[in-house]
Parts: sequence; C-alpha cells; structure tokens
Amino acid sequence: MRFQTFFACVLLAGGLALAGCVQPGGGVKSFHATLSGAQEVPPVPGKGSGQADVKLDTATHVITWNLTFSNLSGPPVAAHIHGPAAPGANAGVLIGFKVGGNPITGSAVLTDPQIAALMAGNLYINIHTAKNKPGEIRGQLAPYGM
Repeated sequence: MRFQTFFACVLLAGGLALAGCVQPGGGVKSFHATLSGAQEVPPVPGKGSGQADVKLDTATHVITWNLTFSNLSGPPVAAHIHGPAAPGANAGVLIGFKVGGNPITGSAVLTDPQIAALMAGNLYINIHTAKNKPGEIRGQLAPYGM
C-alpha cells in the first residue's frame, strides 16, 4: 500500500510540474475560410471559389497560410488578409500575400490587436483579379470546425 501511495504522489507531483510549464491558451490555433464571390461586398457573380487554412502560433504570434482557388476570371493580381471587419463589412489590408501560384502560401507576424481581431472572427481573406480589382472572392476566417 505504501508503494501505491508513493507512486500516486510521484505522478501527482510530476503532473503539477508539467502543468506549470504550459501557458494557458498556448499552442497552435487553426482557422479556415471558404471563399466565394457571394461574400464580397458588394457580391461578385461568377464561379470563383477558394479555401484558406491559417494557423496561429500563439507563443510567437506567427501565422501561416495556405490558400487555394479555382475558376477565377483570371490570374490573381493580389490577395490579402483584411480587417478588422465583420461579415458584410469592408476593411483595409492588414497583410499582403505574394501571388503567383496556386496554392498561395506564406507567413507573417501579427500584432496583439490583429490576433484579437482574428480570434473574434473579424478578419477576412480575399483574392483580387484584373477583372475584379476590389476583390473577386472573399471568406471570413473562423476557428477551424465552425
């Protein structure tokens, strides 16, 4: 019985020590957006669509993105993260993406206000083409699975 008590105390102490090393809310958070012309403000008719997956490392504030698209009216001339803005509202560019291929990938460091806007669902991604310079497809970033 003493061995079991000793073993239980060792496990408890080890668990508490590890818990002290973990920062609350730390780690990697995932976000997703489904892009369409219907989400542009004003809406843009067409067959364009896209998917964006964004990961935020909460310790370093670095985000990475992987954006795919299809059926646009032409090649992308620009792509960005905009915000802060709720669905149906427009906002300025926060982060520009390097375009030229499909998928569009990259990374950037976010500020604390940008992270707060991302967590609140107030950032969106859009892709611009020569035919639709204000934006052809758009999607609001939301926590993955929502």
